[in-house]
Amino acid sequence: MSHTISDTMPIEDYLAQGGVLTSPDNVPPRYRGELLRLMASFIDSELAGSAGFADIINDAPGISERIAAARIVMEKADHARQVLKVMGSFGADTARYAVHHPWGARLPRHADIGAERHGGDMRLSVLHYPLAGWTDAVVMNVLMGSAVVVQLGELARVSYQPLAEVFRAILPKETCHAELGLEGLKRIAATEEGCREAREAIGYWHPRVAASFGLPGSPRFEMLARLGLRHAPNATLLSEWKVVVDAELAALNLN
Repeated sequence: MSHTISDTMPIEDYLAQGGVLTSPDNVPPRYRGELLRLMASFIDSELAGSAGFADIINDAPGISERIAAARIVMEKADHARQVLKVMGSFGADTARYAVHHPWGARLPRHADIGAERHGGDMRLSVLHYPLAGWTDAVVMNVLMGSAVVVQLGELARVSYQPLAEVFRAILPKETCHAELGLEGLKRIAATEEGCREAREAIGYWHPRVAASFGLPGSPRFEMLARLGLRHAPNATLLSEWKVVVDAELAALNLN
């Protein structure tokens, strides 16, 4: 933030008009709290996603699928590392953070937690549910991969410039994860039995991934928008995801 603007305009007005901040030194307390919450949610979700997918690598039906799964596991952990580095500039204990929680822990398959956070971390609610085999994991990756791409498009516009730059660098790799999932789903959908299993998994994961976008009309949105930490409402992002996913599933005759 330039000294000229900071001397003449309240910081919330500056952010509401599209201003950006570039250092922990000029971040006001409320902005700092919300920014740390945003980063924790992303890091915890990536670590939980990586840990959950690691358990499924040995279920891969071939070497290509095994490599794709291992790549997703590794890169999600790396994305968490990149954002954790930004969090470290705010004083977070980065050495302890990544090992302080059992990221592979999951709730029972049919637990009902809606969009609520659960337990001692900030992962998205959908990442509390366990995967149930290869087809189930591929379907989850297709649906959640598309959701992550939509959500990262939003996060790449946050008003804290160092973090926005990290999200913009991560976005192409998360897009590739979604594409790898879609390639796997195409192979599964090539058989009648695969289609049946995929439709069953879609029925399970679709509402849970949709819930990860949060409640429509969230009262927090206006506050976060004033800080430049959000731009599009939850309902808009959810609609964008549904358009993408509906088209992908329709192309495979799975919806």
